[in-house]
Amino acid sequence: MKGSIRQRSPGSFEIRIEMAPGPDGRRRQRSITIKANGRREAQLALAKLLTEAADGELPEPSKTTLAQYLRHWADHHMTTQVDPRTVVSIGEKIANINSVLGGTPLTKLKPEAVNAAYARLLANGRRDGKGGLSQRSVHHCHRILFQALGQAVKWKLLKSNPMLAVDAPAVAAVEMTTLTDDQLATALSAMQETRFLVPFLLGVMCGLRRGKICALKWKYVDLERGTLQVTASARQIKTEVTYKRPKDGKAGRSVELPPLVVEELRAHRRRQIEEQLKLGIRLGADSFVVAQPDGAPLKPSSLTNEWRRLSVKHRLPRIRFHDLRHTHASQLLASGVHPKVAQERLGHSTIAITLDLYSHMMPNTQADAAVAVDNRLRAAISKRAKDGS
Repeated sequence: MKGSIRQRSPGSFEIRIEMAPGPDGRRRQRSITIKANGRREAQLALAKLLTEAADGELPEPSKTTLAQYLRHWADHHMTTQVDPRTVVSIGEKIANINSVLGGTPLTKLKPEAVNAAYARLLANGRRDGKGGLSQRSVHHCHRILFQALGQAVKWKLLKSNPMLAVDAPAVAAVEMTTLTDDQLATALSAMQETRFLVPFLLGVMCGLRRGKICALKWKYVDLERGTLQVTASARQIKTEVTYKRPKDGKAGRSVELPPLVVEELRAHRRRQIEEQLKLGIRLGADSFVVAQPDGAPLKPSSLTNEWRRLSVKHRLPRIRFHDLRHTHASQLLASGVHPKVAQERLGHSTIAITLDLYSHMMPNTQADAAVAVDNRLRAAISKRAKDGS
């Protein structure tokens, strides 16, 4: 947190403090005008204000509304957030909370009021007036309230967290949709003559998310060995795209490419070289694999929009682009590929995540287990009978 001083007139100084980015990620400032006997005194006042802001001081709690507190908590909390998308998401959820509870004094917030607010958000919480929020969105609001009011207890603004007496809204399980083999063949045929073929194959045959596809560069693709390295992800906030490296400084993961993908990538690279040479551009190691005709990177939302358009045009199942990744996972497990291998291809941090998401797609798991133990026991009985005779 930084500040600056500007003298307005003799004995009058304007102090500006740089606050954490707002919910939309934009820069925010707060300014006040003070009376001071010289610039040195104004600097001391600035230092005191910066310290108070960093320590999380607020006006008298009984005079603070929930909306005021959440804005203050967000200023403090978001300075620790390194992912801009998280900042935007928290801001959106805070806006939803404030629409039903923002005017409530912080110290008078009761569990029953929170429960009633959740019901209102579920019924008609959308700010465009088109109905209620999803159960998952309200659940996220609950998590933010729980965390924010827990911090209020630590700051001694509240004696206890009222959210301890509030149950989190239930979240309905999202049905996982995948393409069947026949639908997959139809979709592949439809993509053949489009620029979308490579993104489609990277999603459905390699399990890459759209952000990974948009961030992939040719220097991380080895067509001789048939591998690619996942080293970054494109993150989009509204129209702005940033590129995020793997967490904890990891080098990324390696993905083996099916022969069909290698063939199509070779053809795609040739077309890309010819296309860009006509524009006076030379394809290099830092060029994006999936790009616009002039080599500029694609936005993740562009993949989503193009997939929707092609799905309608070719009468394909109306599934999300992310469901191509689910299709890849289901094909792996249905083909008997070990879950550990599926975990590595999908980039899950643990095998437990893979099994939790996809174990129901493993064919005849229970039946195979029953037959296996039955055969083992029968073999033991037979051996004992022979040894006894």
